Amino acid sequence: MEKMLCLLLTFVLALTMLGSVALAEGSGSVYYLNFKPEADAAWQALAKEYEQKTGVKVTVVTAASGKYQETLTAEMDKGSAAPTLFQCGNQAGLATWGDYCLDLRGTEFFNQLSTEEFNINGAGGEAFCIGYCYEAFGIIVNKTLLEKAGHNLDEIKDFASLKTVAEDIHARSAELGFDAFTSAGLDGSSSWRFSGHLANMPLFYEFRDDGITAQPATIKGTYMENFKNIWDLYINNSATEPSQLATATGDQAEAEFGQGKAVFYQNGTWEFSNLTTTFGMKPEELAMIPIYCGVEGEDKAALCCGTENCWAVNSQASAENQKATLDFLTWVVTSDEGTQMMADQFGPIPFKAAKASSNTFFNDANDYLADGNYVVTWAFNYTPNVDTWRAGVVAALTQYSAGGSWDDVVNAFVQGWAVQYANQ
Repeated sequence: MEKMLCLLLTFVLALTMLGSVALAEGSGSVYYLNFKPEADAAWQALAKEYEQKTGVKVTVVTAASGKYQETLTAEMDKGSAAPTLFQCGNQAGLATWGDYCLDLRGTEFFNQLSTEEFNINGAGGEAFCIGYCYEAFGIIVNKTLLEKAGHNLDEIKDFASLKTVAEDIHARSAELGFDAFTSAGLDGSSSWRFSGHLANMPLFYEFRDDGITAQPATIKGTYMENFKNIWDLYINNSATEPSQLATATGDQAEAEFGQGKAVFYQNGTWEFSNLTTTFGMKPEELAMIPIYCGVEGEDKAALCCGTENCWAVNSQASAENQKATLDFLTWVVTSDEGTQMMADQFGPIPFKAAKASSNTFFNDANDYLADGNYVVTWAFNYTPNVDTWRAGVVAALTQYSAGGSWDDVVNAFVQGWAVQYANQ
């Protein structure tokens, strides 16, 4: 009798274990390949919190800065172990990864959106990539240092006034103990700020003039002298010699600004958390101004606003993992925990339950708009074969900064565009 009871208990225990395994397998899991290294800690903490609440496994892997596409390509080769959630932020990305993008239109997650303005859709209107935040970039200013140098924000209204202030600070850098600009590093961890974000300036104004609303096969380079204006200002008014920019990194520039060694730092709203948390800067001593480059009427420019931060759910993942991923995303954009993290890390998010942001840079962006200034939209989203085109521009900028010809930059920019469009 005891032996029979023992066998029965063993059988029941086995069934219970099998049921638990089946439940775990049926619940699915999430693997997010994160695009932004600066948000890694926040995503790891949120994933852990969700897992504790729901029992659903959420793995967050963060690609190294400047290595996302390379990492994504390698990870997508892993079949059932591939990311269930990944970044696909422009038309070129959709052309590459469209077969891996699930149409999210009509899902509970999609229905939480407050606007579709930042999404990337398929030719048939499929919601393949959901913009989960919008960002702004410009020139970040340490107002405390600016005032120590005898200047203030009200002086800077266009390129000419920015140039006057920057050159004065650089000329007195030894006595002041700080310089005008941080290093304009062309190492892979930093170069995207210039081959992408700074390159947006000539692209935006050319496309605005010519009424371009879709990716063009060719560009003219109408505003390349304006690109040269601002690049020369950066590299000639910094503590880093122009010939040394090839190896200057993004961390280096961030530290120069965060440690009070420079007044100006080209970057975006995403830097607010690092500057205030890691470096202990006070929100009230920070501001963001437009990137001025000498275009007529730029005194009415606002910050550069848009996004390449779009989520895509892997259409090749199992149904269970797709559901788990969509459930996780819905929780991120509706729960107090998720929306607070998103507000802290990314600022305004285009979802109905979004929390207000304390990010000073977003407040600056909103102030420029409230004053009636025009938005400098993200024209670089039209770039063909984006990584290859940018690599050519970076190589030319590196050569120019070491004493080469600006003509090489113009050629990489204009002719490189046509070549990459044809290749694409």
